[in-house]
Amino acid sequence: MVRTEIEHEDGTETEIKGIVRPFKLRSVYLRLWIRKKVFIFDLKEGIKIQTKSKKKFKIIFGFYGV
Repeated sequence: MVRTEIEHEDGTETEIKGIVRPFKLRSVYLRLWIRKKVFIFDLKEGIKIQTKSKKKFKIIFGFYGV
């Protein structure tokens, strides 16, 4: 249920189970997928809305850092 997603410079992503340390917190966010809309509530960047091609319902609470 808890995993770390690492985004590489070339745009690819790697998922690892658990939390990778060391971790320096930069922001906390909530992503809410409702059908094709994604609502992102980020403490650092504010509120954003994106449109995706697939219909889903999903909630993700996450931490952004290095």
